[in-house]
Amino acid sequence: MYHMPPPHRPPHHPHHSHMPPHHAHRQPPVHPLPHAPEKDFGPFPFVVNIEKATVQNPYYRRVLWTGEHLQVTLMNIPPGQDIGLERHPHTDQFLRIEHGEAMVLMGAQEHHLDFRQPAFDGYAIVVPAGTWHNVVNTGTQPLQLYSVYAPPNHAAGVVHTTKEMAEQMERQGEDTPPMYV
Repeated sequence: MYHMPPPHRPPHHPHHSHMPPHHAHRQPPVHPLPHAPEKDFGPFPFVVNIEKATVQNPYYRRVLWTGEHLQVTLMNIPPGQDIGLERHPHTDQFLRIEHGEAMVLMGAQEHHLDFRQPAFDGYAIVVPAGTWHNVVNTGTQPLQLYSVYAPPNHAAGVVHTTKEMAEQMERQGEDTPPMYV
């Protein structure tokens, strides 16, 4: 893996009391995930162990952070199920698999997904705006991933316990991203 040395900090000086000494703060504080799953931490600064948050997420989709320009969601796809064939006309999407195995399907046309690639733990998937895509759980364990949408694609703080709930909310217009002024 890559190693980044800690940033250089000047020696602790009493006049710089707002700066901790070099050894006092090795890792940024990590926010625990709330018990109330509908909590969206955006658009405020936020630090979280994304791997831990992803593998602890029991929901089909949970919006974790929503800002004006991007959104972070956590997903848990049961074995044999999928995200569902979809296309985001104006949204780029980045997904990272934390646990599980999948088949990634993409294409320019709904019925012609000519891009097929297996993906596993640690793999990233990048979906350009306007691309038809689906991610199918091909393993025997839940597929646990997080997704970054730019711009946001879901309602802030929304939790979909199942894929069916997500599809119903989308049909009823109850899962639209916030509009920023």
